Parts: sequence; C-alpha cells; structure tokens
Amino acid sequence: MKWKLTARFLLSVLSIVFIVIVVNSIIFIGFFMLQQLHNYDVSSYSEEQFVRDFQQYIDSDTATIHQEGLQELHQRNAWIQVLDKNGQVLEDYFAPDNALTHYAPIDIIQVYKYKEFDIDTTVYMGMKDELSYLIGIKGSGVSRLVMHISGSSTLQFIGKFGLVIIIVDLLIAALVGWLFGRTLTKPLYAMIERIHYLKNHKYTPIKTPGGVYKPVFDNLDEVSQELAAHEQERKQLELMREEWISNVSHDMKTPLASIRGYAELLNDSPLAPSEQAEYTKIIERQALHMQELLDDLNLTMRLRHQQLPLTFNKVNLVPFVREIVIDTLNSPQFELANIDFEATSDNIEYCIDEHFMRRAIINFLHNALLHNPPDVAVGVMVDEDSITIADTGKGMNVEDLEHIFERYYRGTNTEQTAGTGLGTAIARDIIEAHGGTVTITSEVRKGTTVSIYLKKEQS
Repeated sequence: MKWKLTARFLLSVLSIVFIVIVVNSIIFIGFFMLQQLHNYDVSSYSEEQFVRDFQQYIDSDTATIHQEGLQELHQRNAWIQVLDKNGQVLEDYFAPDNALTHYAPIDIIQVYKYKEFDIDTTVYMGMKDELSYLIGIKGSGVSRLVMHISGSSTLQFIGKFGLVIIIVDLLIAALVGWLFGRTLTKPLYAMIERIHYLKNHKYTPIKTPGGVYKPVFDNLDEVSQELAAHEQERKQLELMREEWISNVSHDMKTPLASIRGYAELLNDSPLAPSEQAEYTKIIERQALHMQELLDDLNLTMRLRHQQLPLTFNKVNLVPFVREIVIDTLNSPQFELANIDFEATSDNIEYCIDEHFMRRAIINFLHNALLHNPPDVAVGVMVDEDSITIADTGKGMNVEDLEHIFERYYRGTNTEQTAGTGLGTAIARDIIEAHGGTVTITSEVRKGTTVSIYLKKEQS
C-alpha cells in the first residue's frame, strides 16, 4: 500500500513535469520566433526599406546625391558609395577611409555579409538603373548571423540533444517526484495504518508525522482515546452484567433452597402444629421475598428501557414527605428510629407520580436506617430546590460511593441484609424518569447525604 501510493504520486508528478516541459518549449520557441519577427520588422525592415527608397535621391546620369538624401544620411549616421556596373566607385559621401574604390563581386558579397569596416556598421546594397550603391549604417543594432547548416547532421544533433534533455529532465523530475511523493505518502500511510489499528481494536498510540496533517492525527488520537475508554467501559459493563446475573441467580437459589428444604420437612415426617406453623411462615416469607425480587427486576428493566408509565400530578411535597416519615416511624422495624423532619415552606409543589416517588424516597430513607447503627440520627429536609436525606452514620469510602448506584454492588445475601439489593438503583432510575437528578455525598464515620433535585414542571 505504501509503495503503491508513492508510485501514484510519482507518476502524477512526472506527468505534470513532462507536460510543463513540452508546453514551456512550445511557448519558448513561439516567443523566440515572434521576437525575431518583431525585431526584423522594427529594425531590419526599416533599414532595408530606407536603402531601397534611397534611390530617389540618386541622379543616375551624374551619380550624385541630392541634398535631401545627404540630410537623410546624416540623420541616419550613414555613408554611401555609388558604383557603376563594373564595380568602380563613382561617388561616395561620408565613406570611411578604409573603404574600397573598386569592388569585385566577391568584395560586395564580403562587405554585405560581414562587418568589414567596423563592428558597429551594417552595410546594405541597392540599385538604380545601371548604378548600384552601398549604404553603411553605423549603430543600427542589426547583426547578421551566417550559418552553414546540413539537414541530416542538424536533425541528428537536434535528436541527440533533445534526447539528452528529456533524459536529464526525467531524471530530475523522478528525483523531485520521489521526494515529493514520499513527503505526501508517508503521512497518508501513517493515517491508513492508524485507521487499520482502530479497525482491529488496537488503541495504543503510535508515532505519527506532523506538518499539515497534524490536526488529522490529533483528531485520530482523540478518537482512539475515546474508543479505548468506551471499550474499557464496555468490558466493565459486561463484567457487571455477568456479576449481576450471578447475584440474581444466587438470590433466587437461596429462598428456593429454603422453601424446598422446609417443604421436604413438612412432607417427610409428622411435626407438631407449632413447628408446622413456623415452617409455613418461613416458606411464605421466602416466597414473598422471591416475589419482591422479581417485581424489582421487572421494575428496573422497565425503568432502564423507559417503558414505565408515570402518572404526573401536582403534589405538595411537604405533607407528602412528612407522611412517609410518619409511616416509617409507625412501622415496628423503625419505631425507635431518630428521624427529624424539616421544611422551608408549607407549600412546595412539584408534578410527580406519587406511587413511584414514594418508593424512591422510602428506599433512600430505609437505607439510611438499615445500614447504620440503631442510634443513628436521620434528618429529612424539603426546600424549594431539593429533598435531602442526611444521616450521621458510618458513611462510605470513595470506592463504595463510586459504585453506589450499581446493582448488587454490596451483594444480596438474604440471610444478612433485607431487601433485594436493587433499591438504590431503582430509586435513582425513578428520579431520572421524573426528569430529576440525585447525588450522594459521604464521608467515613461522618455520615451520608442524599440530595434529590426535581423539575418544577413535568410534561
């Protein structure tokens, strides 16, 4: 994959470079030809035209130059020699000292092709009737290039030179393309590798390149961290689920074993009426405990899946909570409990489902009494914002507090602890089903405080 990406980028770069070379060559040749044509039109053509038109100033009978022609020569910084048909100079004006007085045909060709007089003078030739004339223009800026070209050798030279240029350019382009492609493909390969790791649930960080791709890798690192946290949470939930199923099975087996044992005693041997009555009560109590456990399991599942039908009514929480405290004190189990009730107002109304909210408050209140010494003091406070249940008992450590809402965290041994072990979780779910929240703070040997916050309006 890494080399495939590098090859693709390399091919792209080579194609671009080749196209650029061809286009640049065409542009260069076209520009050069245009420039040469422009120079010819501006400089060469104007001087050639001047020489051709100069015949109007020559008197062919006397081989003399009119005054206007002499002024034109002076303005052009030029000189002239008028020749007869044999090449003999008849007249000259402003001619240099080294100019010939007789020109053979080869001499005329020589001075026309090459700058025989000085490097800054270009010689042109014209004719009028049987006369010919040479005009030398000094400082014209026009140069004549003499080339001897062989068609076959020129084509061979161009072919070899072009081949060398192409090979060199391609080698340079390949080197630059390889470096460029490596720079681009290295982070892309690292990105693909990181995504492959995420696909295979490998969330360990790996070394990644920086540069323009740094934000992408930062985001991938965040995704990796989040997925790692979710995976850890999933494993913890899976472990909790297995423990929860194990605890539920234990809770069901304990009363079933008790019911089965006492039923066998009743069936196998004759018993006194008092023993029969005692065993029957035990069986009934264990059966009720199983029924309570099944009801709590059904309730917590419905709460978790938001399938619990709640009936909201506007209720004054002050008498509502006061009644729960009174009912608790009137029960034989808690008739000696030390519970103090307070309210900041006589009328604090909320929309609640009375049945389920009573269940939640009772769960928290009974936990404060059951899991503390008999002389624990419990305070119940109702104000505009919350319902608070605080005790002065033994409290909880940080680890227990973190898991307080987990089902069966404390275990469900029915011979040691009353209830089903689901009370706190059910109470929390009921509060959240009302759109509220519940928080618990605790400190070892100083007590625990439960704060219930509800919404004023329920839809």
